[in-house]
Amino acid sequence: MSKILVIGAGGQGGPCASILSMIEDVVEIRLGDINFDLAQKVADKIGSPKVIPLELDAGRKADISKATNNVEAIINLTLIDFNDTILEAALEASCHYIDTACDYSYLRQMVEGMPLKFDKDFKKIGKTALMGCGATPGMSNVLIRYVCDQLDEVDKIYLRCGYTAFGRPAEIVSGWNPGWSPEIALADFAEPPMIFENGQYKTVPIFSRDEDYQFPEPFGKILIASHSHEEPYTLPYYIGKNVKEVDFKYPVDPLAGAFVKMGFADDKEIEVKGGRVVPRDVLMKLVSRPANSFLSETEAEIEASGDFGWIMEITVDGAKDGEKHSHCLTDSTILNEETRKFLFRTFGTSHIGVALPAVVGGRMCLQGDTSSGVISSECLDPAIFLKEMAAMGLPLTFEEKITKQVSFK
Repeated sequence: MSKILVIGAGGQGGPCASILSMIEDVVEIRLGDINFDLAQKVADKIGSPKVIPLELDAGRKADISKATNNVEAIINLTLIDFNDTILEAALEASCHYIDTACDYSYLRQMVEGMPLKFDKDFKKIGKTALMGCGATPGMSNVLIRYVCDQLDEVDKIYLRCGYTAFGRPAEIVSGWNPGWSPEIALADFAEPPMIFENGQYKTVPIFSRDEDYQFPEPFGKILIASHSHEEPYTLPYYIGKNVKEVDFKYPVDPLAGAFVKMGFADDKEIEVKGGRVVPRDVLMKLVSRPANSFLSETEAEIEASGDFGWIMEITVDGAKDGEKHSHCLTDSTILNEETRKFLFRTFGTSHIGVALPAVVGGRMCLQGDTSSGVISSECLDPAIFLKEMAAMGLPLTFEEKITKQVSFK
């Protein structure tokens, strides 16, 4: 029987707590947020006595420590700025730690070849700190590991992501809404993207190396470009197999790009009409908050929504038994009315893309299916992970094409 602390009651914390509340052997979910009113609203929406809302400042280790008594795992779904503080609290509580996004200081340790902070500490207590276990990173890494396990050597790993809305939008002009934490989304667009090329880490300019990528129908061509993300950092570090190249591209968001280039990602004060303001704070004050999507979701709201699609195409080139192999794996989801209602009835929300992998990763930690220390989601056993997802009510189906070079001598 597990007690779990979920930190952050926003766009992913609400779905995470909802999913956890439906697991029989999870007996208590402590839902902590600096905004207690939000945590209470989320708990009320879920309607399970297992969910206990708490007022908790993720930047204060003392607050977190008060909430960790007899907790077996912490799932961190707040801003990456608080990762280190929450990791320290998890160590003190001797419990597992799971998050869905990595801060850049942690990723830079890989680039610089440094020992990973907290790795020895978590190994010493026999617990796991599982980093980046959401959708991307998360599901992407697990599926890449699934492909890499079929090869003796891995040369190149390409990850191409796409999304699109189908049909005419309800509003032809709308505000910027990345669909998850706007703070993290904006930071990713503003950070120079990392790629791994010729066995070396290197950065490239934002929105560079763009291409009109042809995804399978009904997605079609989508403009994608280099984008700062965890996979090019972690995959070379953990996959091994002599990886020489890792490349991640993501859809170009013109609104986000405009905000970045106008300076709205900056955290330094500027003068405006005699006052001092931080541009990023202004944008974050005005942008739509993802928590509202969970709280407002009903079957009636689903019926009134349009269809939305997400696709991920993974290409891995390598060798097996001395022959060159190329694997192309495509994972796509069309969130139409039927699919969203199924998810809503199964998990209490259709917004499960990030939260469900975090829950599955957490269960693997609790069940002893992970190694101790600091790991990323490509370190998880894909077979166990995908079977666990299916057991929870969401079997994953994807397409895999394999080509190989055959020669007779």
